Amino acid sequence: MVEERMGDCWSYAKDQFDNLEKHTQWGIEYVEKYTKFVKERSEIETNYAKQIRNLSKKYQPKKNSREEEESKYTFCRAFLTTLNELNDYAGQHEVIAENLTSQIISELSRYLQEIKTERKTHFHDGRKAQQQIESSWKQLESCKRRFERDCKEADRAQQYFEKMDADINVTKADVEKARQQAQMRHQMAADSKNDYSSYLQKFNQEQNEHYFTVIPTIFQKLQDMEERRIERLGVCMKTFADVDRQVLPIVGKCLDGMTKAAECIEPKTDSKQVVESYKSGFEPPGDVEFEDYGQAMKRTASETSLSNSREAKEKPAGKSKGKLWPFIKNKNKSPKQHKEPLSHRLNDFMTSKPKMHCLRSLRRGLSLKLGSGPEDFSHLPPEQRRKKLQGKLDELNKDIQKEMDQRDALTKMKDVYVKNPQMGDPASVDPRLSEIGQNIEKLQFELQKFEGWLAEVEERMPSKSDTHRRSGLYETQNSTTVGNNCAQDRESPDGSYTEEQNSETQVKANINPNPTSTTPEFDDEFDDEEVLPTIGTCKALYPFEGHNEGTIAVAEGELLYVIEEDKGDGWTRVRRNEDEEGYVPTSYVEVFLETNAKGAMTYI
Repeated sequence: MVEERMGDCWSYAKDQFDNLEKHTQWGIEYVEKYTKFVKERSEIETNYAKQIRNLSKKYQPKKNSREEEESKYTFCRAFLTTLNELNDYAGQHEVIAENLTSQIISELSRYLQEIKTERKTHFHDGRKAQQQIESSWKQLESCKRRFERDCKEADRAQQYFEKMDADINVTKADVEKARQQAQMRHQMAADSKNDYSSYLQKFNQEQNEHYFTVIPTIFQKLQDMEERRIERLGVCMKTFADVDRQVLPIVGKCLDGMTKAAECIEPKTDSKQVVESYKSGFEPPGDVEFEDYGQAMKRTASETSLSNSREAKEKPAGKSKGKLWPFIKNKNKSPKQHKEPLSHRLNDFMTSKPKMHCLRSLRRGLSLKLGSGPEDFSHLPPEQRRKKLQGKLDELNKDIQKEMDQRDALTKMKDVYVKNPQMGDPASVDPRLSEIGQNIEKLQFELQKFEGWLAEVEERMPSKSDTHRRSGLYETQNSTTVGNNCAQDRESPDGSYTEEQNSETQVKANINPNPTSTTPEFDDEFDDEEVLPTIGTCKALYPFEGHNEGTIAVAEGELLYVIEEDKGDGWTRVRRNEDEEGYVPTSYVEVFLETNAKGAMTYI
C-alpha cells in the first residue's frame, strides 16, 4: 500500500522539475480560460435580458385612452399578461448573470491570485534547493580534484626521493631534502583525502535529503495545489449548472402564466364586447310603405308624414323620444316642411354623392370619441354616452368614498389628540378636515351633475318594450298615421349628437291635389345644411393638413370665411369658396367675428 501510494506521488517525478512547472502553468491558464468563458456567458445573459425587457417595453400599451379600450378584450389582456411574464422571464436571466458573476467569476478571479502566489513560492523553494545541491556538488568536485592533484604530487615526490637515494653521487643533504619533500607531499595527499572523504559524506547526505525530503515536500505541495485547482474547477462547473437550475421554477411559473393567459382568451366574450362598445342606441327605421303609382299622383297624408291635419288639430304638440336613423338629419331652421315619398329620396340619395356630409360628420364625431370631448359626452351615441356617464359616476363614487375614509381617519385622530393632548394638537387636524369637506362637496356636486345627465340619457333612450310595440304597429297598422314623431337632431361641429325638443313636433300636412305643385326636395333632409351666411373671417396661424373627414386643409397665413364659430369642442367651421368648406382647429386660426356676430369678439 505504501509503495502504491508512493507511486502516485509527484516526488517520483523529481527529475521532471521543469515539466511540472510547465504543467502547473498550463493548469492556471486553463482556469483563466474557463473564467473568461463564464464571463462571456454572463454578458450574453445580460444582453439577452436587456433585449427581452426592451421588447416587452416596446409592445406595452401606451398611457392613453386606447389602453382603456384594449383592456376590455380578453386577447388584449392575455397579450399584456404575456408581456409582463416575459419581463419577469428577462429578470431571471439577469439573476443568472448576477449569480455567475458573484459565485464563479469573482471566486475564480480571487482563487487565481492565490494559486499564482502559492505556485510561485513553491517553485522558488525548489529552485533554491536545486541551486544548493548544485553548489555542494561543485565543492565536492573541487575537493576531489585537489585530492587527485595532491596524490600525483606525492607520487612524484616519492619517486624523486627514491631516485636521489639510489644515486651515489648525490650528497646526503640532498637525499634528506628529497625525503622531507616526499613526506610533505604524502601528508598533503592524506589531508586532501580526509577532506574529500568528509565532504563526500556530507554531499551524499545533502543529496539524499534533497531528493528524498526537500524536493518531495515541494512537489507534494504542488500536487496538493493542483488537486485543489481541479477540485475548485469542478465545483465551479457544478455551480454553473445549478445557477440555471435555481431559476427554472420561476421560469416555469412565467411560462405557466403565459399559458394560463392564453387559455383565458374568450372569442365570444370579445365579440360581445364589440357590440357593447359600438352599440349606438339608435332605433332602426320602420317598414317602408307601399306606394301605388297606378293611381293619379297626388299628395296624401301618409304614415311617414310628420302628422296629418286632423291629428294636428286634436293632439297638442308633445315631446318625442324617438330618434332618427344615424344618417338622417332634420334641420332646426325649417321645422314645418313636407316629405317626399321615400322612393324619390332614395333615388336622390343614390345619385347625389356630395350630399353625404351628415355621414361624414358622423364619422368625424366618432373619430373624436377617443380624444377630448364635451364633459357630458354629448358627442357620443346614446348607448356609449350612457356607459361613459355610468363609468364617470363610478369613479366619482370611489373618490367620494376615499375622501370620506380619510375624513373618518382624521376624525378618529382628532379624538385621540383630544383625549391625549401630549400626542398632538387637535387643532392641527382642522385645516385638513376642512379641505376634505370641500373636496367632498365638489365631488358630490359633480356626482349630481352626472346623475342628471345620465337620467336625461336614460329617459330619451327607447326601451325594449317600446321597440317591440312599434315594430308591431308597423306590421299591423300600415294605414295608421304615426303619431309619435322623431325628435329633431342637431349635429355639433365635432360630429356629436345632441337632441333638442321641438315645440312644433306635429304640424299640419298640406294636401296639394296638384301633382305638379312645388314640394320640398329630398335635399331638405339628406343634404348638408343650407348655405350658411358668413359671420366673420379668420387667418391661419399654422398649416393644417386636414386628413380626417369633414376637415379642410389650410396653409399658414391663408384668409378664410367663418361660417360657424367654435361651440366648445375646439373646432371652427370655415369656407374657402362655394365648394370648399370644413372644420379646422380653433387654436390654429385667429378669428375676427363681424359686429353683428357675438359682439365683434376677437379671439385666438
